[in-house]
Amino acid sequence: MLLRKALSLCLITLLVSCSPTSTSSDEKTPERATLLMVTTYGDIEFELYNETPLHRDNFVEKAFAGSFDSLLFHRVIDEFVVQGGDPESKNAAPGEGLGSGGEGLVPAEIHPDLFHKRGAIGAARGWHPDFASSAWQFYIVQSGPVVDSIIDANEERLNGWLGEYHALHAPGNEMWLDSARKVMNAEDLETFVAMYDTLMAIQEQEVDFDPYVIPEEHRAVYRAEGGLPFLDQNYTVFGEVTSGMDVVDSIAAVATDSLDRPIEDVRILRIDVLYAGPENAQSE
Repeated sequence: MLLRKALSLCLITLLVSCSPTSTSSDEKTPERATLLMVTTYGDIEFELYNETPLHRDNFVEKAFAGSFDSLLFHRVIDEFVVQGGDPESKNAAPGEGLGSGGEGLVPAEIHPDLFHKRGAIGAARGWHPDFASSAWQFYIVQSGPVVDSIIDANEERLNGWLGEYHALHAPGNEMWLDSARKVMNAEDLETFVAMYDTLMAIQEQEVDFDPYVIPEEHRAVYRAEGGLPFLDQNYTVFGEVTSGMDVVDSIAAVATDSLDRPIEDVRILRIDVLYAGPENAQSE
């Protein structure tokens, strides 16, 4: 996507089978939407959080529609993330750069209890004044255990980004904030380029805000299991892998080119909706 620094995680969904809407008395209804991603490397089962209903419902809707059948994992970095969902990847030529496809945005749903532990599923995004997510692209956190010194450095890094956010939202910058929202919501990248230097200068202003402190319970998970603390509170986490992290690890280990795209395509064959979630059960 545009401007590598601003869109670094754009960067950090497929024929569907549905479960019955009723269950026997011996079966327990899941508390979360549950899906199965079938890939060329194996199956990945995952849940979507009820705390992020906009992202959950967007993903489930696309899964029901088969929107992401045969799309690629187009960005794969071992000890970081595997990223997919770019609709332009379906028929992409070998070596073609990907990561900027997919129209539409989902408002940010950043929750204090949802963090980038290993296996977390996050919504990729480009630069946006309100941290709005791509309606298509997602990533799975693959990184392993993190020591305290790295967690500390990650905390400082994420607060740097939050400082930029608060600077843009500070009193006196309303005109530029409103303009940035209009431009990015319209996906008008040409105008964004013209505004970029000014927006970045505004974000460099120092403002007072309460810095985010990574909770000890999150730190314990990062130390034991792994994850990417520096993405916390900046990107929406909307689900987690419950089975198949070995498949994620296999995908992360493939050979890639200079753009982090696998040299041999790794495809999402389909995503089956096993359970659409309590609020969507009637639509299954």
